[in-house]
Amino acid sequence: MSALRIATWNINSVRLRLPLLADLDAALRPDVLCLQETKCPDELFPHEGIRALGFEHVMARGMKGYNGVAVLSRIPFTARANDPDWCMKGDCRHVGVTLALPSGPLDLHNFYVPAGGDIPDREANPKFAHKLDLIAEATAWFAQQAPLRRSVLVGDLNIAPLEHDVWSHKQLLDVVSHTPIEVEALQGWMRAGDWHDALRHFVPAEQKLYTWWSYRAKDWEAADRGRRLDHVWVSQDLRGALARHEILKPARGWEKASDHVPVMVEMTL
Repeated sequence: MSALRIATWNINSVRLRLPLLADLDAALRPDVLCLQETKCPDELFPHEGIRALGFEHVMARGMKGYNGVAVLSRIPFTARANDPDWCMKGDCRHVGVTLALPSGPLDLHNFYVPAGGDIPDREANPKFAHKLDLIAEATAWFAQQAPLRRSVLVGDLNIAPLEHDVWSHKQLLDVVSHTPIEVEALQGWMRAGDWHDALRHFVPAEQKLYTWWSYRAKDWEAADRGRRLDHVWVSQDLRGALARHEILKPARGWEKASDHVPVMVEMTL
């Protein structure tokens, strides 16, 4: 049995914030780091700087200016074959790999779900429609894969599903990321894959839990108006392997910080 640490972070530009990866690595020492919103086409991905941190195995799927996902790993992996191109948009919102662990292969999915714009109405807002459509496709696809075994799903899912995943449930009910239709969609996705919420495994649902603080806040720390937009889910057979978690809140105060902070889950496998 050995420890496996998987971290996820919406880095909000991998080239701009490459120096912060060293700080993340020093704080969390992840075996695998999943990034979202890399905003970097594949040919410009900073492989050299990332390998200098010890991540020898890298898979990036990116485009210029926005979106983009990547898996950085100290553990060898193979790319998952035949995963969908969600909504047939080719917009670099998912990458899947199979980690070659001593205890056996483990499937890892890294998602960046659309933020969905400002208007929670599919007819008036194509970005919101895209968000709901991607989740609907993922829900149906994972339902077909069930029952999942030795699987982990991480990423910026851009939905805070529970009452205490946001600073004010009442005030955010009509704000994109916490509307009832989004919450229902995300919970349907979880049920379809029979996923277990690894962060809430450690933090009871009645406690506040955030991973994102807006750039708009004058003093994000004093206001503490956060949301839990970043998630780690594990298949039911891995529930007993969950050992600990860490949300690296100090990262929100780093120079040139992302508005998201790194999230890590450690398992004993």
